[in-house]
Amino acid sequence: MARVPIDPKLLFMTMTKPEDSQRTLFGRRLRHLRLENGWTLAETAERAGLAISTISKAERGIIALTYDRLAQLAAGLDVDMAAFFAAEGKNFTPGSFAVARKGEFRRQETPNYVYEMLFPELWHKAMSPMMGTLKAHDVTDFEEFVRHPGQEFLVVMEGTVTVHIDGRDPVTLNRGDSIYFDSALGHLYASDGDNDARILVVCAAS
Repeated sequence: MARVPIDPKLLFMTMTKPEDSQRTLFGRRLRHLRLENGWTLAETAERAGLAISTISKAERGIIALTYDRLAQLAAGLDVDMAAFFAAEGKNFTPGSFAVARKGEFRRQETPNYVYEMLFPELWHKAMSPMMGTLKAHDVTDFEEFVRHPGQEFLVVMEGTVTVHIDGRDPVTLNRGDSIYFDSALGHLYASDGDNDARILVVCAAS
């Protein structure tokens, strides 16, 4: 099998980057992709089904977008989600493989989640793998459920996690437990106890 080469310049050593810098870099990349298509904020918002203010704040580094908003925006801009995190990338091809060493990911931090987006240099992946830290400890920390097309897998790496699915009883997962579900269902993850839980999540488009 051919190994997909990884350009070290595209890798993001997250422990050395403050959150503000991450949001600023994301915002610049988002603005570049929008202007590359010649679209106004209003046109982009209409295509993505998001508020103009949401896109404007993301471009200015004021807010970080959750996974469902990232998916909407990628669909609206007709780009791979990985394009938000790497200016250049290679399409994943049959027979190839890539290795991500510890610390090689792009960070996206929201008030409740820290997303560690793996393999941002590989575009058009069938799956979006990410590790993360759950800062939220109660369902009341969220304004609304997250939902997006496709299927989702979660395994708890450290701590205990409660998975809230809209209209269903909460599910508590301990270290090593996992769950697989239709991600079009409204869903939220929250850490149990005093410590923030660590998880691995894989999202696949339908």
